[in-house]
Formats: sequence, structure tokens, C-alpha cells
Amino acid sequence: MVRPPLLAALGLLAACHGGSPQTTPPDAGDPGPAFTVAERAQLDALSPQTLPAPPADSSNRFADNPRAALLGQRLFFEPLFSGRLLDGDNDGSSTTLGMAGQTGRVACAGCHVPSAGFLDNRSLGKQVSLAAGWGLRRTPSLLDVAQARLLMWDGRQDAFYNQALGPLESSQEMNSSRLYVAEQIARLYRPAYEEIFGPLPPLAEAAHFPQLDASQTGCDRLQGGLGPPVCHGRPGDGAEYDGLAAADQEAVTRVVVNAGKALGAYLRRLSCGPGRFDRWAHGDSSALTASEQRGAQLFVGKANCASCHSGPYLSDEKFHNVGLAPATVAVVFTDTGDRGAGLGFAQALANPLNVRSRFSDGDDGRLPKAPGPDQEGAFRTPGLRCLGRRPSFMHTAQLSSIADVVAFFDGGGHPFGYPGKSELVQLGLSAGERRDLAAFLGTLNGPGPEASLLVSP
Repeated sequence: MVRPPLLAALGLLAACHGGSPQTTPPDAGDPGPAFTVAERAQLDALSPQTLPAPPADSSNRFADNPRAALLGQRLFFEPLFSGRLLDGDNDGSSTTLGMAGQTGRVACAGCHVPSAGFLDNRSLGKQVSLAAGWGLRRTPSLLDVAQARLLMWDGRQDAFYNQALGPLESSQEMNSSRLYVAEQIARLYRPAYEEIFGPLPPLAEAAHFPQLDASQTGCDRLQGGLGPPVCHGRPGDGAEYDGLAAADQEAVTRVVVNAGKALGAYLRRLSCGPGRFDRWAHGDSSALTASEQRGAQLFVGKANCASCHSGPYLSDEKFHNVGLAPATVAVVFTDTGDRGAGLGFAQALANPLNVRSRFSDGDDGRLPKAPGPDQEGAFRTPGLRCLGRRPSFMHTAQLSSIADVVAFFDGGGHPFGYPGKSELVQLGLSAGERRDLAAFLGTLNGPGPEASLLVSP
């Protein structure tokens, strides 16, 4: 719906915004809020007429290649890159991906469940994910992830093509290795890969490349931490990769990087889309209840949520310390000592595959500066579109409802949260204002991606 041009010109009538003298639907006995011109301008900034497409990705010249996106979609649903399930909690039940010891069970779609908005509603507790082992942070939704320049909760990856190697080589996720993944691409996807990226190296030649099967890849026990795993004193790539000639290592890495670029092309197509809030912002005065409209006013006003949750995707794409106290997650660990971007930024800068490397197709300056005190305990601001689909919240997943999130921020965070300076202050919301703000956040759900993107092609 196009905004009435007369109202666009008459800022003093911004509260009408749909040709009606009312700002609220006719809720009996509830007139709803009266918006100032400044408040309407802030809300309009959150809802342009058309949500912007993902920005160009200079690191990936295949980012908008439809053939690459189709291959990436196939790779996203492929479990046969993964090694053994390690954690004993893998008991074959519906909350797991199989039995401990089984191979070929973990795909990207196993933890980023398409029908759930590309987040994890499968694992026990719906907090952190159980793949080969338990993750250490909540699996974020992939809807609109292509709006980000720095990825992961801590910003430790700066491109989709290098982010893909993290789960593949993690003992807690796919528990695989770079060489095995490259060989599997050659076995399973050669025609599609070569049509896009050119000839594969001779990965089937045993004289050059040791031929691995799933039982020979990855680690044989879980390794802790958020960095690359170390198995028997060597990197998780395995002795087979380490023993390759430098040129062959380069060729193997290039294959997996290209697979990551294909995955990135697919992920750029995943979006939440506009919801009821957008219909209201564009002139449908009946799209939001009076309570939801009051919540919208609080979002840009008293609660000041829009200071961080800004722009069309409701994220400033920055990293903030909100003073979240450590808590036991999924009954498996307590998230103590997680430095967030304080460590993640350093890892991004040190990554030999970052956007300044020869594996990138261009450097647009997205790499962060060296971390300082402000990054200690700081985590990425999540976008809020399709927020209502999430079964848990915060990077730890320790909050279980939108109402819990509103209460946390209203209280200024935990009094003994992560060491360092929390950015939060108490908001002083009433119980009714908390309810209104939570109600507004529930209006940000959109239709999600088209059905053809939710399955393996």
C-alpha cells in the first residue's frame, strides 16, 4: 500500500498516517496512543515501503549467482559431510540427530530448522543445539542474516565462506574435516560444482589425497571451547590434511571455501519479510491493536529499544554488553567466562581465510579493529523480525519468552552480570507498559521465505 502523499507532506498530521483522524483501531474503551511527529518518523524508519535487499557482498562474486544459490541450498540440507556423533546424549530420540557413534547425521538444516524460521526448536530444552555434541550458544535464526557483515554472536567470522568451515570442523557440530568435505563434494556434487567454480582438483587420486570415510574424519572425543578443535594434539583438519603438500592444501581449502560461497548465495535468499507492524506503518490503522501501538511508542520512546534495534531489520549490527549473568543452559554447562566480541574480534582478524585473504573476492573494510574494553562481554544485536518464532532468547538462550526479555531490559540487566560495563539502565516500565511492549514485538513476524527454499531442491 502506498503512503498517501498528502500525509507524507504534512508532518503535523503524521499521527493520522492512513487518512483517518484516529491512530488506533476502534478498541472499545481504549483510545490508544497519540504519536508525536518524531515518534512517527522513528517508526517509519523501521518500516520502509520495501525492505532493502542484502547489501552487495564483495567477498563473494557468486553471492547473487542463482546456480550457486541452488547448489548452496543442496549443501545446506546435506548430512553426508559430517563425522561421528560424539556426545552420549545422542540417544536416537526425536530431540537428537541419531545415536552416538553414527556418521552422516548432521546437516546445516539439523540445527537451523527451516520450518522453525531457520533456528533450533528440535534440541532438548530448545536452548542450545545438540549435534555431534552440545553447542555453547543459542543457534540464531538465519532469516535476514545476509544483512550482517560480522557473523556469529561474537563477530568471529567476517564472511559466509569462512563461517561455513567453523561448523564443519567443530567437534560439537559436524565433527568433520576439510579434506573429507572436499572429497565428498567431488563424490556427490562434481557436475554442479564445476559448472560454477571450474574443475575440481584430483581429489579421487590416492597418490595425492588420502581417501577418507566418515569414520576417519573429525575428532574421536569432544573438544571444548569456541575455537577450532584439537584432536590428539593436532588441528581438527587431521594429520591427513596436515601431510598434504602446500599446493594441495590450498586446493582443498579452495573447494570448501567455494562451497561456503554457494551457501552464502543461498542464505541471501532467506528473509522474514514484512508483518503486521509494516501494514500499520504503511497506512492500515486496523493492523495493530491499541496495546500494540502503545508498545510501538514505547519501543522508540521511553524504552529506547530503537537505539540498538534500529533500521529496517531492527539491529544496529553492533556488539553490546548487556550484563547478562551466567546461567546453566540445557543442563549441560554454565556459560561462565564467555568474552564475546572481546575474543571474537581478535579471532576474525587472525583468521587466515578472512576477507583480506587470497580466498576472498574483495575487501570492503568490514573487519573490526582490535578489540578493546568495550567488546568484553559484548554480543551482536540480533534483528527482531520474526522474533515471535523463537523458542528462547539471548546468546545463552536462558530467557524463554518475549515477556522475560522485556523484564530483563526493563530491570537494567542482572546486577551481577558479565564483568565489565553493562550498557543497560533501568527503564522504570509499569506492568502494563511491559505487556504493551511485548505485544508490539509480536507484530514483527513476517511470512518467511517461499516454500521452495525450505526443502532440499
